[in-house]
Amino acid sequence: MQTRSQWLTDVAGDLPPFPQLRQQITADAAIIGGGFVGLWTAIALKTLEPNLRVVLLEADACGGGASGLNGGFVMSWWPKIGSLLRACGDDDAVWLADQTTQAVLELGDYLAQHGLDANYRRSGWLWTATTQAHTGAWHAALAATQRLGRDEVFQALSPQELAQRTGSAVHIAGVFEAINATVHPAKLGVALAKIAKTLGVEIYEHSGVTALERSRPARLVTAGGSVTAAHVVIATNAWAASVPELKHKFVCVGSAIVATPPIPERLAAIGWTGGESISDSQATVTYYRTTHTGRIIFGKGGGRLYYTGEPGEGVFQDPVGIREAIADFRRVYPMLADVELERHWSGPIDRTYDSLPVLGSLPDASHIFYGIGWSGNGVNPSRIGGRILAGLVLGRRERWTENRLVNRKVRSFPPEPLRYLGGSLVRGAMARKDRSEIAGRPPSYLDRTLARFAPAGLEDKK
Repeated sequence: MQTRSQWLTDVAGDLPPFPQLRQQITADAAIIGGGFVGLWTAIALKTLEPNLRVVLLEADACGGGASGLNGGFVMSWWPKIGSLLRACGDDDAVWLADQTTQAVLELGDYLAQHGLDANYRRSGWLWTATTQAHTGAWHAALAATQRLGRDEVFQALSPQELAQRTGSAVHIAGVFEAINATVHPAKLGVALAKIAKTLGVEIYEHSGVTALERSRPARLVTAGGSVTAAHVVIATNAWAASVPELKHKFVCVGSAIVATPPIPERLAAIGWTGGESISDSQATVTYYRTTHTGRIIFGKGGGRLYYTGEPGEGVFQDPVGIREAIADFRRVYPMLADVELERHWSGPIDRTYDSLPVLGSLPDASHIFYGIGWSGNGVNPSRIGGRILAGLVLGRRERWTENRLVNRKVRSFPPEPLRYLGGSLVRGAMARKDRSEIAGRPPSYLDRTLARFAPAGLEDKK
């Protein structure tokens, strides 16, 4: 079974490599990280201020990190409306959720305008329960959308319709969010890099930042050169743990994915032909979708917790997470038991306590900005984050920079080793609780108690 992500395999050779930085240059803004957040920030900066000199530094290849490893779900923030309300209040929460809705709706046309294709498909998302204990996990989110006058966001489905649309009777209850989409994440990364280059962004790959001097202007040092920049944006996902002020704001957890070969005829036989993306309501969530070629991409989140620090190579091949993903795939689609799995991989998630990102500037260096903590749901919200970060860099006073998501105070995780030891206990309890509930058994009191300490997930479950 191949261990490189299906997405990155598909795009190998599609984008000529960008050069490595081998000189000393100056810039108006330097962005660390060539994933979705960094690329959207660069695009927003050059769109707002075309004459700005923007330099982007990527330690590997653009889109080669978490941006090329995820499930490709293009989701709004409405499933997270409860967390948004607590963090931002009604007005900002609704505005932000509406902005993510708009971003989903615009993405396909935006790429088409640039002559680029990332297999964008807006077929909606199914939030489901595959065991009685998880039925109604979405009730709080539905109640909040109804209170806020957004009754149209979620649509209740009958068990029969749900089973038909998912291709599996394991799904016994659920709701549908029609505005959501899917995308080929690595093709999206390639597309964004091409757009950024066309706009004049200077991109350097294999140019990891080895030192960030907080002088004014700041100086970023790489193995082959340096960038002196008036403003800096840190957009490095879980690798932001190298920044002392940021490492306590999130934990690094793993998420594992398996992929089938193209099986369009089998998908037609079971009825999963609408292109819907699907998540269940486990604490260690499973998420799955089909591709335009007829593959099933099946992921398992909430996986292994990693010790504080930049993720090592082991995060890309988590055998425990992969085994759990395989087991859940076989449980949900037993009629595909004869279908071999062609690929498996895993990757890092920078998860905050409420699973919302944290954006702002460093306390002692107001010219250095950050956008981290995307918590496994950054494909679409990263565009919102990029626009916020661009506004902050440009010093704009506007709704993008003056909403309550920006520079918010977030709950910190405890220091090591308490973070790792305590988090591992909680993660184990979550997994055991899920297994008990799926088997129809009540989880133990200890597991129920420990699981309550878990950070919020992809959705705000009741």
